[in-house]
Amino acid sequence: MSVQEIRLFGDPVLRMPAQPVVDFDKELRTLVKDLTETMLDAPGVGLAAPQIGVSLRVFTYDVDDEVGHLINPVLDLSDDEQFGEEGCLSLPGLTFDCRRAFGVVAKGFNMHGDPVVIEGTELLARCVQHETDHLDGIIFIDRLDPEQRKAALKAIREADWAGGPAPTIKASPHATRGLAL
Repeated sequence: MSVQEIRLFGDPVLRMPAQPVVDFDKELRTLVKDLTETMLDAPGVGLAAPQIGVSLRVFTYDVDDEVGHLINPVLDLSDDEQFGEEGCLSLPGLTFDCRRAFGVVAKGFNMHGDPVVIEGTELLARCVQHETDHLDGIIFIDRLDPEQRKAALKAIREADWAGGPAPTIKASPHATRGLAL
């Protein structure tokens, strides 16, 4: 286990749809542990594998003292909505109000391949939606209204971390069958 570098906005891996996990092996368990350790170190309430340069459908979360992970998530969203502050470890220091579903039922797997269901509202629902978006190559600012998105892009351009060195891309430790970097 080790804390990994979190990829920042502008890194191409954040815009690529991640590949489904097909091998529930030791490398996957190591990835989940690295994601969890990196998320807790940041600290954050969620972290998706693409945010550490691994294009696989895996994320971790830490909401209301519950630390967990989900692999290959499929979401069922409530019709009720919530509107509130959202941030991202890949856009450090920036938060914007974002509209999300109020509740979520997320189905997927744990690192051992066992089926898992996560049900939640408010912050847990927001986190699950946010991290699943990362797995689809979507960043939360994509969900902002045009005025807020314009303000977000301006804030990104002005951020201390923007315009840094070109990102490096980490190859997946899993067999990608030519579908990933």
